[in-house]
Amino acid sequence: MDARLVRAVAPPEGDDFAACLAEGLSRSLKEIPCKFFYDQQGSHLFDAICALPEYYQTRTELGLLHRHAREIAALIGPGAEIVEFGAGSLTKVRILLDALQGPAAYTPLDISGDYLGGVVRTLAADYPALAMRPLVADFTMPLAIPPLPGAPRRAGFFPGSTIGNFRPETADCLLRRMRASLNGGGLLVGVDLVKDPRRLHAAYNDSAGITAAFNKNLLARANRELDAGFDLDGFAHYAPYNSAAHRIEMYLVSLKRQSVEFAGRRFDFVQGEPIHTEDSHKYTIEAFRELAARAGFRPRAVWTDEERLFSLHWLEN
Repeated sequence: MDARLVRAVAPPEGDDFAACLAEGLSRSLKEIPCKFFYDQQGSHLFDAICALPEYYQTRTELGLLHRHAREIAALIGPGAEIVEFGAGSLTKVRILLDALQGPAAYTPLDISGDYLGGVVRTLAADYPALAMRPLVADFTMPLAIPPLPGAPRRAGFFPGSTIGNFRPETADCLLRRMRASLNGGGLLVGVDLVKDPRRLHAAYNDSAGITAAFNKNLLARANRELDAGFDLDGFAHYAPYNSAAHRIEMYLVSLKRQSVEFAGRRFDFVQGEPIHTEDSHKYTIEAFRELAARAGFRPRAVWTDEERLFSLHWLEN
């Protein structure tokens, strides 16, 4: 089937990498929005993170999907359009597609068009009878997904605990937008759970340094795309666990006094100054169900592993 990329909406003015980077580095606490991690290089680095022994999330979620695929497919129902928010390597959605009865289409959304195009071409070759509708879009922004003829039931798929990258009040808004875009369909979402901080520290500070490279790729991307002068060796990856807020906080810390110029502006750093790049919130099962209910969903089935490391939630509209 045709799997040409479509841009769901024109990129909003405030979504420009250069503008967002300049605005974020002008703040008293410097920051870079985590959505800019996922250019082609960043997406490949994240795939490498998912294969690390310390990174329990991916293999645990895959195990849950394999174990409960039939139950999930029964809840979604036959003939559904599957909408994946923030499509990654597409490994997880294959488990879902194989279990579903006659899915109408697969509609993955991702901010990186180059990466999305490559993985969807591979998927289309393996599922030649399935309509593929890849959309280059920022799913955190308002968007309208073009309807299919006959308006089949939609089911959203949001794996990987990406919901944890958003503070609870922002996650509430995001879930409300997803609910509206699904036109009455449900949402399957992966949620990382509160656990031993030592396990979390290892997952975000891996011994191979892949997460550090993923974090620093934000600066490397600025050098590639904006001709910025970031000294990658002048910044260190730092990812502590904030136990009071139940979240990993990820930073790039300046190792020296330095300045960086791009787009005609200069940005100064003192030694030890951090750039905030990501949060990763961890939930209890009860806390996430309460969040989903506030956003207008009806929490239904939930699955977790024996160690209660990770959870899958089926939410109905």
